[in-house]
Amino acid sequence: MLTRVPVVGAMANPLRAGKQSVDLTAPARVSRIRRDPPPAAKKLALHDRNERDRRDGVVGIIAFTLAILAVTVGLGNAAGWSPSQYSIILADPSR
Repeated sequence: MLTRVPVVGAMANPLRAGKQSVDLTAPARVSRIRRDPPPAAKKLALHDRNERDRRDGVVGIIAFTLAILAVTVGLGNAAGWSPSQYSIILADPSR
């Protein structure tokens, strides 16, 4: 049967760090690296969000309409229908 031996006062000593601690009270050193000043920021053209939303909405509606048109013509063509079967005759409205 195993018995436990109580360990009293046996704590590990912390290891010594290889670096010295930092003195936070000393003044900050000035950088010796000479740098050019950063380039001036380019001004971005800001677009109105409402205008962009309207434009995106119109593009989405047109794309959806074209997709429905393509599916309709495709299904009609598969069923034997073609838009070339019909002719549009414009009558003179003055008569």
